[in-house]
Amino acid sequence: MILNCGEALIDMLPRTSTGGEEAFAPYPGGAVFNTAIALGRLGAPSAFYCALAGDMFGEMLQEALKDSRVSTDYAPVVDRPSTLAFVKLTDGQASYAFYDEGTALRMMTPDALPELDDAVSALFFGGISLVGEPCGSAFEALATREAGRRTIMIDPNIRTSFITDEDAYRGRVDRMLALADIVKVSDEDLRWIMGDGDLSELAGKVLQMGPRAVCLTEGDKGARAFTNAAEVQVAASRVEVADTVGAGDTFNAGVLAALHRAGMLDKTALDTLTEDHLRGALSLGVRAAAVTVSRKGANPPWDREL
Repeated sequence: MILNCGEALIDMLPRTSTGGEEAFAPYPGGAVFNTAIALGRLGAPSAFYCALAGDMFGEMLQEALKDSRVSTDYAPVVDRPSTLAFVKLTDGQASYAFYDEGTALRMMTPDALPELDDAVSALFFGGISLVGEPCGSAFEALATREAGRRTIMIDPNIRTSFITDEDAYRGRVDRMLALADIVKVSDEDLRWIMGDGDLSELAGKVLQMGPRAVCLTEGDKGARAFTNAAEVQVAASRVEVADTVGAGDTFNAGVLAALHRAGMLDKTALDTLTEDHLRGALSLGVRAAAVTVSRKGANPPWDREL
């Protein structure tokens, strides 16, 4: 089972009311939540870990997880409000304003981590859940505790508008990259983390920190994967883009689902990743993400759609 550890929130997406007024409509979302949903829809054994609010938005999140075959056994329900993310779309590109003070997500603490059973073989981390406190420390503590015995994947999914203490956040990202077996970054994220330079060389620097594989997405150029022994590239699927909400999250799910299907999602197997394994993982990630960007909001495909 793949345990997705990070934010669940409500995306308030821009819409037009029946009266012609600009409005926002609530949709379940969050980077890690979206990956959990996409994994469940792709047929991978998916579970979710984050505190969920007991309010009406929290109920929406619980229902969405269950409807997409995601286990909520590790998702406690608490008496706090849900995090809200108001989304602005400019030429299909999303920017965000987050409201998370005192929420179920934000107030998670390192002293309340779950005990994981043997069914959990891999953990996925990322998103804004690594930025705020105390929740950022809680997720880092879980990754640190489990990194020696379970596969760890991280997608920092940098949201600069949400970062208030850049030095502290950069320190956490560096520590978690060093813990990870698989790292996924966009080209923009990679340059934010590592600075300017050739993307292949920057990916190589991430590998030197400890991961076995780095997956790099480059928008309409497709995606690349790097190990110490290989580099593989897969072209993007050509579709009409409705918006990019959830695209990277769906790509992550495709990578994880493909590696799970190939029996490569454990620490020993990852040392024997071949170019075919990498190409298969990138291909499923790219194809799944193409469906997501072809429709509004974070609405990943079901396995039957691929």
